[in-house]
Amino acid sequence: MDDSALLIHRLHFAFTVTYHYLFPQLTMGLAPLIVAFKTMALWKGEEKYNAAARFWAKIFGINFVLGVVTGIPMEFQFGTNWSHFSKFAGGVIGQTLAMEGTFAFFLESAFLGLFLYGEKRLSKFAHWLSAVAVFVGSWLSGYFIIATNAFMQHPVGHTRNADGSVTLESFWALLLNPWAIWQYAHNMAGAAVTGAFAMMAVGAFYLLSKKHEEQARLYIKYGVVAGFFFALLLIGPTGDGQGKNLAKYQPAALAAMEAHFDTKPADLVIIGQPNVEEKRIDNPIVIPKALSFLIHRDWGKDVQGLSAFPQSEWPTSIPLLYYSYHIMVGLGTIFMAIMIVAGLLLWRDKLYSSRWMLWVLMLSFPFPYIANTAGWMTAELGRQPYLIYGIMRTVEGYSKTVSAGNGWFTLLGFMGMYTILSILFLFLVQRELAHGPVAAKPALGKAAAAGAIDTPGVN
Repeated sequence: MDDSALLIHRLHFAFTVTYHYLFPQLTMGLAPLIVAFKTMALWKGEEKYNAAARFWAKIFGINFVLGVVTGIPMEFQFGTNWSHFSKFAGGVIGQTLAMEGTFAFFLESAFLGLFLYGEKRLSKFAHWLSAVAVFVGSWLSGYFIIATNAFMQHPVGHTRNADGSVTLESFWALLLNPWAIWQYAHNMAGAAVTGAFAMMAVGAFYLLSKKHEEQARLYIKYGVVAGFFFALLLIGPTGDGQGKNLAKYQPAALAAMEAHFDTKPADLVIIGQPNVEEKRIDNPIVIPKALSFLIHRDWGKDVQGLSAFPQSEWPTSIPLLYYSYHIMVGLGTIFMAIMIVAGLLLWRDKLYSSRWMLWVLMLSFPFPYIANTAGWMTAELGRQPYLIYGIMRTVEGYSKTVSAGNGWFTLLGFMGMYTILSILFLFLVQRELAHGPVAAKPALGKAAAAGAIDTPGVN
């Protein structure tokens, strides 16, 4: 075993997938908000809602393109850097990955084109339907990816072949994996929070700059409502459901996330530093026995500690897992606090004039990205030392013939290319923000339209 090669392959995929997910989380978060704007435009017939949908569809489109460009290399990495994993599990995960590309991606991309370029050619209802199709495609795409990851977290619906690999036995067991249901709900709530905070940040920026103020108020209003709803889902039912999944299927990961070493009623750690060598938390601030209540709804119930499991089954990076989890939870709590304050100010009709709160909303937009990244780090680090939990260790899945030097070469190459893509992305988004939302031009009268069509050189 070449430990250095394994480390580089892990770093390589971690870098490419983390960078890639910066873009889909915003598209999935913006999709329901765009549908909301188009629904209001269809219902009330007011142009401001169409202008809002049009503006955010452009931001959606930029993120969609970058998501495609950065997503394709990961498919190849399964073969180049993780060939043993692909050979072992391809008969299962190939199903959901193929469905994501064949159904969800093409649904989303085709109707995104119609939405962006077909507004003047489609009826109002048909244009609204295209927005709904983009939303369905983006969220369906997310589900197929989550179902793939859920198999790696809690493998179901498979059978072993004679050569030791796994193949699909039950398509519906794979697709309706109990891990996938809660993971998907939690993930999509996180993406929706990203979309809401991005929308609020742009609205706050415009209000503070005294530009596009009608649109800015719209962005903030819809962003606060969506942000409050999905932040509540994050720390409420979806977070609770995912926590119970961990207690049931990955108890060692749950123990490591809280640095809980001994089996006993468990405290909920607010602040502290995990001391793995001495098997304790240093300088802890805790809520006594709260973890027992959250997991079992019983303050006195025991929660399995890491000492209940062989050390070979412990997650391999307990401190990093612990901090990733607590960053995610801490930021989720902060999101809820921000949304409560913003919601109260909106209800009292004081939000648009509260400059301090507008600054908070504008400067908060990076934090959902950090929280989502920390959440995915928690999921992936918690699964270790397994690549597919319980049946394939990470050390068994990487490409043994690809050296550490080869891995470094491509990793540095990707870093360089993604730096260029980042500059391009920032330039395109800045250009759209500077241009701002623009209402559609009023329709020409019949005589004017006829004159425009018949005049040489005008069209």
